[in-house]
Amino acid sequence: MLIKIGFDLEFEVAAPTPMILLLFIHPSRRADLRSKERLTLHPDIPVARYTDLFGNICGRILAPAGRVRLSLDTVIEDSGQPDRQPLDVLQHRVEDLPDETLAFLLPSRYCEVDKLSDIAWKLFGASEPGWKRVQSICDWVNQHVTFGYQFADPTKTAFDVYQQGKGVCRDFNHLAATLCRCMNIPARYVSGYLGDIGIPPPDAPMDFSAWFEVYLGGKWHTFDARFNVPRIGRILMAVGRDAADVAMTTNFGSAILKKFVVITDEIPAPKLPEAKRSKRMLVKTRRKNQAIRQPR
Repeated sequence: MLIKIGFDLEFEVAAPTPMILLLFIHPSRRADLRSKERLTLHPDIPVARYTDLFGNICGRILAPAGRVRLSLDTVIEDSGQPDRQPLDVLQHRVEDLPDETLAFLLPSRYCEVDKLSDIAWKLFGASEPGWKRVQSICDWVNQHVTFGYQFADPTKTAFDVYQQGKGVCRDFNHLAATLCRCMNIPARYVSGYLGDIGIPPPDAPMDFSAWFEVYLGGKWHTFDARFNVPRIGRILMAVGRDAADVAMTTNFGSAILKKFVVITDEIPAPKLPEAKRSKRMLVKTRRKNQAIRQPR
C-alpha cells in the first residue's frame, strides 16, 4: 500500500530563533520512501541535518523574525498489515539485555519509574512475563485513563496521568511505557504518522501520533495504550525516552504556532481502464475454456 504523508506548519517568530526539527522519516523506514522527502521552508533558509543520540534525523534552522512556514509532501510504501502480535516472545533478564536498551529502563523527564515502581509490581507482578505482561499493562491503562483533547498539558508526567486518570495519546503511552520499565521491560516512546486506515474516520483533524515500543525477544515491538488494538499504516519518525526527546519542533526563543496541518492518507490503487479490464477478462475466459477442453 502507498500512503501520502506530509505537513504544513507555520510559526510567528518574534526574533531570529534557533530551532531543532524532528520532522523526517526515521532511518529504519527511509528505504520505503517512494518519492523524495524534501522539507520546504518559506522564507528559503538553510537546514543543517544531523543524527541525534537515539538515531533520529534532525534538522537545525535559524528562523528569521516574522512568519516561517515548513511543509513536506512525500509518498511511502507500507505493508498494509496491522501491527504484529508475536504472543510468544520472551522477556529478557536485565543482565541479558543489550547495552543500548538499558537507557529505556531508567526514569526520564516524563516517565518517573521511581515513583511508579511499587505500584507497577502490585498491579502486574503476578502477570505472565513477556508479551502478555505488556498487554495487561496496556489494557489497564486503556481502561483507567480517559481520553480528551481538553486534558492536554505539556507538563503532565506519567505519575500525573496515573493520579488524574485522564490525558491525550502521549499521556496514555508515557504511563504504559513507565509501567513497563518498572517491570524491567525496556520501553521507548515513539512519534510518527498514523492515519485512519481500516477504521471509521474520527471527527478530530489529523495530527502526528504517539505510541511506544518494548524490547522483547531480541526486537522492538509496537504497542499503543491509547487505541489498544493493532493498527495499519504506522510511519515511524523518531524514538526516545519520552516526548522531550522526540518533540517535532524545539525553539530557543518565542515561536507561536499559527498553522498546523498533517497529512497521512492511503493512496487508492489505480483502476484499470474499461478496455484493459475487458481484455484481461477475455484472456482469463479463454484460458479457462481451454483448460476445460483438455483431455483428462
